[in-house]
Amino acid sequence: MPAANALFRLPSATRRDPEVDAWFVAPDHELRLIVQPWFEAMQGSGPDVRILLHDGCPTACVDDAAFGYVNAYGAHAAVGFFHGAELDDPAGLLEGSGKRMRHVKLRWGAPVNEAALGALIAQAYRDMRPRLDAEN
Repeated sequence: MPAANALFRLPSATRRDPEVDAWFVAPDHELRLIVQPWFEAMQGSGPDVRILLHDGCPTACVDDAAFGYVNAYGAHAAVGFFHGAELDDPAGLLEGSGKRMRHVKLRWGAPVNEAALGALIAQAYRDMRPRLDAEN
């Protein structure tokens, strides 16, 4: 694959990470609860999913190749994808303008297109295996 499609590898990712669990229950960070079910969906995508806390946010990998993350900020939370620019997004949920990464912003009380966000997570997971195979 060309360098522009290089994978972001995180070899310390594991099936379970207590730091990720602690991130979701940290006091005074209620916005993290909005993204918890979406991270659980990432984690449940397949038997080859590994997780870790990277740069302060929960990150999901296929083996050691990052495909998604969640984070919480002051006014919103985000579900992000490392190769989000290449995902099919018919609902128009993805935001961002970088070469690869995209995210979906979530806010308290705002409706979420659950089917579309779930489809993005599934697509990001499925997209990673061929990338891994091509790189190996």
